[in-house]
Amino acid sequence: MTGCGGDKPGNGSDTAGGGAVRGSITVFAAASLTESFTAIGRQFEAANPGTKVTFNFTGSSALATQINEGAPADVFAAASPKNMAVVIDAGNGAGTPTTFVRNQLVIAVAKGNPKSITGLAGLTTPGLKVALCADAVPCGAAARTAIDTAGVKVTPVTLEQDVKAAMSKVKLGEVDAALVYRTDARAAASDVDAVEFPESAKAVNDYPIVALKDARNAAGAQAFIAYVLSPDGTRLLTGAGFQAP
Repeated sequence: MTGCGGDKPGNGSDTAGGGAVRGSITVFAAASLTESFTAIGRQFEAANPGTKVTFNFTGSSALATQINEGAPADVFAAASPKNMAVVIDAGNGAGTPTTFVRNQLVIAVAKGNPKSITGLAGLTTPGLKVALCADAVPCGAAARTAIDTAGVKVTPVTLEQDVKAAMSKVKLGEVDAALVYRTDARAAASDVDAVEFPESAKAVNDYPIVALKDARNAAGAQAFIAYVLSPDGTRLLTGAGFQAP
């Protein structure tokens, strides 16, 4: 186990393979990582017989609070450096966080874009129902930056605590549009269309990952991070629409 924990990340799946790691690994990860990390978890377990990866997916701000309040976790993957800093500044990180991907916003709309939304200005149309993430979570902070950059006033009918909740509002037809990550729109492509807009380039989120100081499976935490940073992990993440850092 000690040897596995000391390996340098990013050297391919062999870094985390070979059965050197055992036991349960608990990963707290931003909601927007749900599909990608679930797939990475399956691949990691296959490469490391005897391991079990358990995930807690929700908004990064809520995860940071849970960690600082003592929730048992081995790894934290946040959707912004700001939320990661909450954990690091509290002394709960083990080492320096590594940025492993970036993500960009799109406007999620119903299939066929029935409201003919072409950009942020379209979200100001009277009567149009818009969902945003709350400012405290990374997708909300990014949305606020993009909206301010565009110089428009968007009045949401709901503020959600993570990006999946905002996306759900569009899928259920409860709102006409939502600002979500490109990766979430791609994951829901059978239900929604994605409208790109130029101001999103001013609100790209970096995603940092770190092992936690009180990790119950420190070697497993390091091995999981190594797998995320490996070519196999990177290939899966970029295939889902994330950008390389």
